[in-house]
Amino acid sequence: MTSDLHGPLSRYADTLHTTIGDRHHVASPLGAWLLLALCATTATDHADRRAAEALAEALGTDLSTAVAVSRILLDEPHPLVASATALWHRPGQGDGGPSDWRAALPATTEVGPLPDQAGLDAWAREHTLGLIERFPLRVGPDVVLALASALATRISWAAPFEVADAGALGPGSAWAKQLRRVLRSPGRGHRGAIVSTARAGDVIVHAAPAQAADGAGLVVLSVAAAPHVSPAEVLAAAYQLSAGAADGAEPTGRRSLFDLPLSDTPLWTLREERVRTRARDGREERHTALLPCWAARSEHDLSAPALGFPAASAALATALALPVQDFEARQAAMARFGRYGFEAAAVTGMFELTSMPPEGVARTAELRFGHPYAVVAVATDKRADGATGPWHGVPVFSGWVTEPEELPEADAVER
Repeated sequence: MTSDLHGPLSRYADTLHTTIGDRHHVASPLGAWLLLALCATTATDHADRRAAEALAEALGTDLSTAVAVSRILLDEPHPLVASATALWHRPGQGDGGPSDWRAALPATTEVGPLPDQAGLDAWAREHTLGLIERFPLRVGPDVVLALASALATRISWAAPFEVADAGALGPGSAWAKQLRRVLRSPGRGHRGAIVSTARAGDVIVHAAPAQAADGAGLVVLSVAAAPHVSPAEVLAAAYQLSAGAADGAEPTGRRSLFDLPLSDTPLWTLREERVRTRARDGREERHTALLPCWAARSEHDLSAPALGFPAASAALATALALPVQDFEARQAAMARFGRYGFEAAAVTGMFELTSMPPEGVARTAELRFGHPYAVVAVATDKRADGATGPWHGVPVFSGWVTEPEELPEADAVER
């Protein structure tokens, strides 16, 4: 299953991060991808062909595969990653069209009436360990349908970092002058490497594993390239390297330290010393890593066509026979990387919007029958085939009311 998802998710992440740009940010491509996969349940049979094709292109796989993968992820949650999805509709909206696609939703997907803003915010907090306090979209009267996904983790490192002076980042680092202390990888538990990649050239890699739960863990991979390499290329390389990170495999392209010159570079300092070692050839390779603590909170507009939400909106509108005129899609994300652990969360939301009638003036008349009035009882006689019978429209009883009576006590009680 992982291999089925890793390629499509890497491509989606490339698109998402390129759209975001080079500002400091955190995002969850998986959170957005899962929301699109929920929409794929409607597009498999009921959407127009163009919307289905655009949605499959954004997902990076055929719709049935996306649906199957998302069901597995959501119905069999990871012990260290809280996950949730929801589909809400405004009462009286979203009930049209075929309903068989609902059976394809993950069993854990919440389906129900559209909450108010306080309810949406509470859902975000509940499903992100309190890390995301507000839903990324503001609900209004024009919202007829809402979808959401939430992912969150809070882990402790299997081996905490040590503390180092920030000057160890090197004289060429601006951060060395801005900070006092940074993190140094411990002598055990963490992994490091210098790797040659196709997209980013030589990169440095650090992998910090979390404490495992029931055999399941989490590895946070940090990847840096030369300063001139674009963020998109470094992120793409990081996703490529992440494919083997969970297994602890040596990354493809890993460079032997004995093939590199002893020198200082913006990415590493390589030195050699005499030690006692049990390495078979007497040549031992060691890696340590220096990283700053960091934290980020970000919000991302997901309306760009390449991200798939316009196609998802069209697919939903067709499947649910909704009068959708527009949509909104946003993601709120946060992450914090520190000495003892890592926490991150993201809530991705999409609203389907309908056009509202123009503003005007409404008057309400309260009609009071407070003096004598007439009453006429007229028969109706309309047949199932639309034809009318001889009694149709015939006044049967009529009267003039001048003596009103008190409501009986028995009728004053709800029955």
